[in-house]
Amino acid sequence: MLAEWAEKGTPKQREYLHGMLLAEHESRQESRRQRLLTAARLPALKSLSGFDYSNVKFPEDYGRDALTSLEFINQAEDLVLYGDVGTGKTHLATALVAAACREGIPARFFTTSSLVMQLRRAKDEGRLDRELASIAKNKLVAIDELGYLPIDTEGARLLFHVIADGYEKRSLIITTNLEFSRWGTVFGDDNMAAAVIDRIVHHGRLLQFRGESYRVKHALMK
Repeated sequence: MLAEWAEKGTPKQREYLHGMLLAEHESRQESRRQRLLTAARLPALKSLSGFDYSNVKFPEDYGRDALTSLEFINQAEDLVLYGDVGTGKTHLATALVAAACREGIPARFFTTSSLVMQLRRAKDEGRLDRELASIAKNKLVAIDELGYLPIDTEGARLLFHVIADGYEKRSLIITTNLEFSRWGTVFGDDNMAAAVIDRIVHHGRLLQFRGESYRVKHALMK
């Protein structure tokens, strides 16, 4: 009947058919968006709408509109969100991952410690290649809290593998409170840290966060 309406139907029947097809398409798109949001493993669902950028210092050639357009993902560019604790780095990283998912872009959020533990478990179980391939399916990977907890040598190498493998293939967001000169303490190897920084800086931008911790400012305990 639908094929007949499309070919021989009245204008009203064709209009109805068009609306029905649009609704079906939108339903499928919404289902895909929800699947991507679930797969992203976000700690909380955040939005770019209403985010306070007053603590964020952008590079001179890059601003808020460029960031929220998500064009950096299409260009496989990286972002380092650097600054003090509680100034919105994780919030912004989470919101960018969520925004990507809503645009139909596969994305994944990790804390540094959870990523290292996941990779270590996969290696111990003999499925590291599959785990890395699963991560590689994403066009955007966010690694939160780099430098907050110590990483042993094996963990550092596994983390390096993820970062190096994504070079010029997918976008990476790293949040950290450590300046680049201290990344050697995270990886336990200055040469490995230098290799990571070299890749990120080549196609990346640094967003600096300053100001009072939001959590401290709004804490119940004074």
